[in-house]
Amino acid sequence: MSHPSSSGAEPRTELTVRGLIIGVLITLVFTAANVFFGLKAGLTFATSIPAAVISMAVLRYFKGATMQENNIVQTVASAAGTLSAIIFVLPGLILIGWWTGFNYWTSFAICALGGILGVMYSIPLRRALVTNSDLPYPEGVACAEVLKVGAGGGEGISATEAVEANRVGLLAVLWGSIVSGVFAVVVATRVFAGDVVHYFRVGDTGGVTGFDFFLSFALFGIGHLVGLWVGIAMLVGALVGWGWGVPHFSALAPAGGSIADLANVTWSHKVRFVGAGTIGVAAIWTLAKLVKPVISGLVSAMAASRERGAGNAASLPRTEQDIPIGQVTLISLACLVPIGWLIANFVTGAGHGLSDHIVALVVGGLIFVVLMSFFVSAVCGYMAGLIGSSNSPLSGIGIIVVISAALLLVFGVRSALPVSSENALVAFALFITSIVFAAAAIANNNLQDLKTGQLVDATPSKQQWALVIGVLAGAAIIPPILDLLNHAYGFVGAPGPHRAHALPAPQAGLISALAQGVIQNNIDWGLIKIGGVIGVAMIAIDEVLRRTTKSAHLSPLAVGLGIYLPTQSTLMVVVGAVAGWWFDRRADRTSKNPEATKQLGVLLASGMIVGEGLLGVAIAACVAFSGQDYPLALVGEAYASGPALWVGGAAFTVVMILLYRWAGRLGQGTANA
Repeated sequence: MSHPSSSGAEPRTELTVRGLIIGVLITLVFTAANVFFGLKAGLTFATSIPAAVISMAVLRYFKGATMQENNIVQTVASAAGTLSAIIFVLPGLILIGWWTGFNYWTSFAICALGGILGVMYSIPLRRALVTNSDLPYPEGVACAEVLKVGAGGGEGISATEAVEANRVGLLAVLWGSIVSGVFAVVVATRVFAGDVVHYFRVGDTGGVTGFDFFLSFALFGIGHLVGLWVGIAMLVGALVGWGWGVPHFSALAPAGGSIADLANVTWSHKVRFVGAGTIGVAAIWTLAKLVKPVISGLVSAMAASRERGAGNAASLPRTEQDIPIGQVTLISLACLVPIGWLIANFVTGAGHGLSDHIVALVVGGLIFVVLMSFFVSAVCGYMAGLIGSSNSPLSGIGIIVVISAALLLVFGVRSALPVSSENALVAFALFITSIVFAAAAIANNNLQDLKTGQLVDATPSKQQWALVIGVLAGAAIIPPILDLLNHAYGFVGAPGPHRAHALPAPQAGLISALAQGVIQNNIDWGLIKIGGVIGVAMIAIDEVLRRTTKSAHLSPLAVGLGIYLPTQSTLMVVVGAVAGWWFDRRADRTSKNPEATKQLGVLLASGMIVGEGLLGVAIAACVAFSGQDYPLALVGEAYASGPALWVGGAAFTVVMILLYRWAGRLGQGTANA
């Protein structure tokens, strides 16, 4: 049943010109930072919560601002920020020497058309993965909590209790933000180490392994939000990767180089492919489980469309008013016309005999884009709901897509083309993958945004139009930033003279190498098969746990993540998941109002993501403009690589314990109020 306040007849400030302008302006900053960070470190950060906080700070000075209008601002900014993940594929065309720069209109069209397809596909998926799903959507829930606290809303309690609850909740968000932001700044000065790293040999086999605890309050907060069992699944994956995979494969490698180099090269060139295989099998299983709810979502969307057509739109609850499915279909089909032209233009300019097969390549390319975009949109939406947009392995999805594209080219046209066409086929595979990847990146984030909208009583159709505007804003700004960075720094491995400060672009390098490996027939399929077997085993274990226990489960996708992602990205999430579970258990034992105390833990974790996200943008700007890795450094290398490790680790632990104890006391105070 819907609240009467959710009816479509009630007017409300939501999709406004000022909100769209603020969202686009925030987009410019966040997208620039994400593109640079992604190319430099292979990491991007979710922008929803920082955008919501900025929006609330700005719109509070305008008359008639609402929580839903703030939600539109974060929707625009987060859609554009997420689209920056296109850097995981597009620079591959530079790395293989096919492009020398990023043509603005071609790059814009790839981002915009793929992104809009991602928005359209996320509309029927909303019902399957948001409305009719119990997925946690950690960042979407956190963003909704931030918006609610900022709006001062409260339901089911007295006005006095609501004021006190909101005051306390805002305190939790603020202190979480302040502490995580200050810690990020101190890490940037190198007084505290950013991570605690150690590599070592295993037994007498010659194998090596190690770990990297990234001292990130944002990752810790995400761990708190995703919960214990997702954290355990990621830990299992990390143990498979670094407890078996790295020691095993490094023992087989030729001796030479440092232990750290051997461990990281082994993980990058061997274990990640095992993880990709696990993710691939888990992704297929996930899609198979989604068939029924997706069909149900489509039927529901068509029913809503019929209600609109019969003139009953006002009777639909506000939260059920998507863009009509007929318009979704028309927009999707309209996107295919320029996509077909892009593919045809690429083929005619490629040479090496590709133009002789233009019909097969264009038609096949369009079919591939349509079907694969829907597949990856569903899987990415599910993964974002499971573990959050920041931790969703988009590059793993890119691996699946590019291998599929390359295999189709090998079996479809490779034998009819000369040997000299290999690089052109690799370029075509990357080009097609980039369009699909844009859709995947957007779906990875959009369902998170739509979950936020559901929790703050937003109108889905208005939010979906805001997503389209966010895609266009991101597509407009990404190409010039990419081109600027390419000319200023270049990419590691690209043809041409060596450049001292070249950007690593790790995912683009891996994906382009995979495309070359498949088309040139020199890829190690054995590693991917091993990952597939692990994926099947994890699916079986997960099903047994779900059927025989009350709450235990072992998500195969989260296990694949643990194998595929570096420990820098996973271990702190695991710590946060365990700490969040401990905090909730303690609230159950000691608090007079355990649910209120648990809610404060969620808000504290949300604040951690906010603070580090906002300061991360500022620090990224300093790095980008200075051209130095540590422009804010206050200490020398000797301290930074020695005492800073223990000082940073100890400070992180102490601050975390103090924050949780404070939140627990704050919850007790609320219960007594």
